[in-house]
Amino acid sequence: MADDQPDKVLNNAERAVAQRLIDQINEFNHDTTGDDFHEMLRVEIDGNGEVLAGLCGWSWGGTCWIEALRVRQDMRRRRCGSRLLTAAETEARRRGCEQIALETHTFQAPAFYEQHGFEIVGALTDYPKGYSKLFLRKQLRR
Repeated sequence: MADDQPDKVLNNAERAVAQRLIDQINEFNHDTTGDDFHEMLRVEIDGNGEVLAGLCGWSWGGTCWIEALRVRQDMRRRRCGSRLLTAAETEARRRGCEQIALETHTFQAPAFYEQHGFEIVGALTDYPKGYSKLFLRKQLRR
């Protein structure tokens, strides 16, 4: 298993075990809080079926968490990311969420998120060395 070679990419069997651990944590969280966990996926696809941009995450406990938002390099500055964030916010409101949260790094897109109303609420410095991991949140006003 993964313990034998800690610096390799997980194979399919190991990835399935990792997903099972995540699913068990989600089940425990649901059992403890009574709040349902709902996944979210939004994508923009070209005429050939290629993914131009995508966002995935979930909602749970009144928060919409954005796990990943990626826009293909050649599609940046064309509002794809903005459209995806708007769609996620609309869905979060529909689900009754009071906030959207995510994490990014200082070398990724913190200014993009701040332009969309997110505020930095925490940072883990020197992760990776020379940079910081940032935790951002946007309060959803009703």
